[in-house]
Amino acid sequence: MNHAIFDSLSPAQLTLAQSQCQLLELAPGQRVFGAGDHCQGLPVVLAGSIKVQMIGASGNGIVLYRMGQNDMCTLSIGCLMTGLGYRAEAIVEEASRALLVPRPLFERMMAESIDFRYQVLASYGKRLDDLMLLVEEVAFQRMDQRLEEWLQHHGANGCILITHQQLAVELGTAREVVSRLLKELERQGRLKLGRGRIELLTTP
Repeated sequence: MNHAIFDSLSPAQLTLAQSQCQLLELAPGQRVFGAGDHCQGLPVVLAGSIKVQMIGASGNGIVLYRMGQNDMCTLSIGCLMTGLGYRAEAIVEEASRALLVPRPLFERMMAESIDFRYQVLASYGKRLDDLMLLVEEVAFQRMDQRLEEWLQHHGANGCILITHQQLAVELGTAREVVSRLLKELERQGRLKLGRGRIELLTTP
């Protein structure tokens, strides 16, 4: 069970976890959970990449966070502790392996293991801080600035393979807004647009 959350368990607790946790082999594009679903347990990621995003009634969406190796699902922690359903969806980006810690085991480990409880709450707190920064960006930073910062961060190789709709979800705005801003940058000679790709010609 190659995940840090299990490192602090006693031999008896680890044996229990090995017998009760479910191994998930997840393919790209597979939905791990959706908005309104009841939480069955805590997914902890062993390998791969899973994005958690919220889609509005208009069809516009925003990526809340991603889970990679040694991460755990913050929304699942909240749902397990409150009993509420999910308000977002998780989609596999890269082939992933994860363990699902079922609700009864999660509750038992939270009660019995101080270290387990600390790791869960520390992960929750860090992700909450990241989400607060995301809210700050969406609420107070101009979209053209956010777009240019995103391109600079992800365009180290000079070419980014992404559609306008996917980029809109990354930034939490409408596709039309992203397309308009990208076309303006193309007009300025700073990038070149293609089908599903953005070629950076200068540093945004």
